[in-house]
Amino acid sequence: MPGSGTRSFLDPDHYEASLRQAQIELMIACGADFRAHLTWAELHDLQLLRCVEDFPRIGYVYLPPRLVFVAFPAPSGPLPVWGGMELQAGDIMFHSRGERLHQSTTGPTIWNVIAMDPVQFESYGRALSGKPLSSPPEGQLLRPSPRDAARLRRLHAQACRLAETKPKILVHPEVARAIEQGLIHALVTCLAAAKVREDGPAKPHHARIMVRFEEVLAEHLGRPLRMPDLCELIGVNDRTLRSCCAEFLGISPSRYVLLRRLKQVRRALQDADPHMVNVAELAGRFGFTEPGRFAGAYRAAFGEAPSTTLQRIPETRFTGL
Repeated sequence: MPGSGTRSFLDPDHYEASLRQAQIELMIACGADFRAHLTWAELHDLQLLRCVEDFPRIGYVYLPPRLVFVAFPAPSGPLPVWGGMELQAGDIMFHSRGERLHQSTTGPTIWNVIAMDPVQFESYGRALSGKPLSSPPEGQLLRPSPRDAARLRRLHAQACRLAETKPKILVHPEVARAIEQGLIHALVTCLAAAKVREDGPAKPHHARIMVRFEEVLAEHLGRPLRMPDLCELIGVNDRTLRSCCAEFLGISPSRYVLLRRLKQVRRALQDADPHMVNVAELAGRFGFTEPGRFAGAYRAAFGEAPSTTLQRIPETRFTGL
């Protein structure tokens, strides 16, 4: 059944949880002043998202393989780096099934998502363009004509605006179907006629290195890894890893590892009983053995002391959309 909604966020953990409900895994490492606004609309065959973020951040995205995903940024403002490729106004990311990639932004950013069942996607592609459409084996950065890209952005923005201002309208099946048909036609037109951008800096093997980097971090976040050990587990040398992190994240591997470990501590603190947990002991489980340095790094990353996170009352913790 069609439906829609919108919500604002001041905490990246809450924002991440909402995106997970929308079938997107997003690991965010950013500063303390995070603000975001999420709008979603579920039509008959399409799912739409509009993500407005007011602070620079680094994200690791996992897209579930059961859906086809297309994403594109707003044409104004700082444009993000997705999968090591710096986007340009009018670009569209045509994601592979189950793709995992990094996003990094340098300032306020708006990014938009369209998701669709693969069978329906192929069927609409055949009906509207004369040939079936399917996700590429590896994510592609496409450059449609300015006219086609503008039409897709406009229709997506109109649907999201209705979700924000008149959500009851999208509940009506006829309205949802009419909006959806226009969006699908615009999407197929863009994808069928777009050219693949060949000038992006990302290389497929660099993307695979970064996915392996995330896998190793997930397996070893409980203990700090020295760079030689980290490189050995990933299967690359120090220079290659630093180059890939600069390309995809804009920061060094050691800085990103620190942010990931601090984030794990934060999640543990949010889930813990403040009467049963000691901050220093919990931080020690994630390899932070110097309480003073840990507390300073934590405050710099999240804008509050770890004890404040732990003591936050359950009612202020996230309860979902």
